[in-house]
Amino acid sequence: MRTLPLLPSQNYKPGRFAVRQVTRMADTVIPIQGSSFQDEVVKASQPVVVDFYADWCGPCRMIEPVIHQLSKEYQGRVKFVKVDTDANQEIAMQFGIMSIPTVMFFSKGKVEDIVIGAVPSAVLKSKVDALVKSA
Repeated sequence: MRTLPLLPSQNYKPGRFAVRQVTRMADTVIPIQGSSFQDEVVKASQPVVVDFYADWCGPCRMIEPVIHQLSKEYQGRVKFVKVDTDANQEIAMQFGIMSIPTVMFFSKGKVEDIVIGAVPSAVLKSKVDALVKSA
């Protein structure tokens, strides 16, 4: 849990430090680094959805709740991971990531589908459904 300063509209009083608490979503989406990509994605025994993102990316933040919701819905059937493209540029280059967010759908270590940009949740859900059926 992180603490952030209160906004003026949230009972802020000058000269007094106040914080609001922000709870993070359940960690059903695994953040991975370059060294674990092979094991977590390519060698995975189940289908994998990879969210390539960056912290500063507005559209990435827009689809983050959708990715988390899908990860809960498909827990145990599909693995969801996220890759910070700023911290893992070699992985981004390996897969030709030119725009973020990019969501890649892997089955048996191979890319089955790709979605680029912030898309409606129904689009991502239909891609995950197709991934589950093909596995």
